[in-house]
Amino acid sequence: MLRRPVGLVVAAAVLFHGCALGPNYRRPELRTPETFRGQTTPETASLADLPWWDVFDDATLRDLVGESLRQNLDLATAVARVGQARGFVLVARSEIFPQGGYQGSADRGRGLVPGSSDTFNSFLGALNMAWEIDLWGRIRRSTEAARAELLASEDFRRGVVISLVSSVAQAYFQLRELDVELEIARRSTDSFQDTLALFTRRLEGGVGNKLAVARAAAARAQAAAAIPDLERLIVAQENALGVLLGRFPGPIARGQTLTEQGTLATPAGLSSTLLERRPDVRQAEDQLRAANALVGVAITNFFPRVGLTAAYGGNSSELDQITSGAASIWNIGASVVGPLFQGGRLIGGYEAAKAEWEGTRAQYEQTVLTAFREVSDALVAIDKLRLVREERARAVAALTDAVRLSRLRFDDGLASYFEVLDAQQLLFPAENELARIERDRLLAVVQLYRALGGGWTDAPAIAGELRPAETEVWPRWP
Repeated sequence: MLRRPVGLVVAAAVLFHGCALGPNYRRPELRTPETFRGQTTPETASLADLPWWDVFDDATLRDLVGESLRQNLDLATAVARVGQARGFVLVARSEIFPQGGYQGSADRGRGLVPGSSDTFNSFLGALNMAWEIDLWGRIRRSTEAARAELLASEDFRRGVVISLVSSVAQAYFQLRELDVELEIARRSTDSFQDTLALFTRRLEGGVGNKLAVARAAAARAQAAAAIPDLERLIVAQENALGVLLGRFPGPIARGQTLTEQGTLATPAGLSSTLLERRPDVRQAEDQLRAANALVGVAITNFFPRVGLTAAYGGNSSELDQITSGAASIWNIGASVVGPLFQGGRLIGGYEAAKAEWEGTRAQYEQTVLTAFREVSDALVAIDKLRLVREERARAVAALTDAVRLSRLRFDDGLASYFEVLDAQQLLFPAENELARIERDRLLAVVQLYRALGGGWTDAPAIAGELRPAETEVWPRWP
C-alpha cells in the first residue's frame, strides 16, 4: 500500500530537484568611476599586482613581514575561523543526503504481564534511515548561505594578511624615523655642546658674556632632553612591532635607513578591479550573498517538508535469534509536515531576513565607497608629500648653510651669539620634519598598496590556509 505514495514522493523529488525558492543572487549594480580621484588616466598596471616582497626593497623588512605571517596570533585566529566555517558548510550540506543510524537494546524483566511471574528477555537491533526531500530548496539555500560565510571568512583572513603586512611595514618605517630623530637629537646636543664650550671659553677669556653662555646651556639642555624621550618611544615602537611578529618584547633588527628605502612607481590600475581585489569588499559581498540565501530559507519555511523513513532489524527474546527471519522487523513510510498557524512567526522570520539583506546590501555599498575613498586619499598623499619633501629638503639645505655661515661670521666678529643659536635652533627641527615627511611618503605607498588590496593572491602559504581550489566553491562573477 505504501509503494504508490512513496513512489509519488520520489518522483516529485526528482521533478523539483533543480528548483529552489527565493531570489537568486545578483551583484548590486554600482556606478563606479573610471578612475580614482588623484589619478589622471586609467592604468592597466597596478601597484597591487606586485607581491608584497617586491614592494619592499629592505631585506630586513621582508624578513620581519615573513616572520609575522608565520607567527602572528591574530592571523592564526583568522585561519581557525576559516576552518570553523568549513565545518559549518559540511553541517549544512549533510542534510541533503539520507541520514542513517542504528539502534540496539537489551532488556530483562518480570511481572509486566498481569498474573505472570515469568522472567523474560528482549533484544532489539535495527538500522533506520530518514531523508528529507528538498523540494523547495531549503537545504540548498542553507548550504549556499554557509558557503558564502566560508568565503567571507577566507576573505577576512586575506584581509588580515594585507593588514598585517602593511602594519608591519608602517611600524618599521615609524621605527626607522624615530631612529633618525634620535640621531638628530644626539647630533644637535653635540652641536649645542660645542657652542656652549665656545661661549664659555670666550667668557673666561673676557670677550664673552654670561647671557650667551646661559642661552647656549639652555639650548643644549633642551636638545639633550629629547634623547631619553625618543629612546622611550623607540622601545615602545619595538614592543608594538614585536606583538605583530608574535614575539615577547625585545630589540628589533634594522636594515636600510629611512632615506635608503626604495621608492616605487605607484600606478593605481583600473577602478573596477577594486571590487574584485579588496578582501573587505569581497567579504561584504559574500555576506550579502549569504543574506540573500537566507531570504530563500525563510520563504521555504512556509511550505511543507516531505520526507521518507525506513527501518529494518530484529526483535527476539533470544540474542542468537535476533537475525533470524522470524524475528525480523521492518518499516517504510513517507511524511508531510507543514505549518498551519504559527502566530506570525514565519512572517516575522521572512521580514527579518529581508531586513538583514537590505542592511547587508547597504554595508556592502558603504564598504565600496570607503575603498574608493582610501585609494584616492593615498594617491593624493603620495603626490602632495612628494612636493612637500622637495621643499623641506631645500629648507634643510639652506639652514645647514646658514649654520655654517653664522659660525664663520661669529668667529670673525661679524655676528652675535643670537645669530648662531637662532640658526642652530631652526636647523634641527627642520631636519626632524624632513625625516617625518620621508616616513609619511613611505607610509602613503603602503596605504595605497593596502587600499588597492594588493598582493594577497601571491601571499606565501600560511599554516592552515585554504588553497584557492578549495575555497572557490562557485564562480564569484563572470
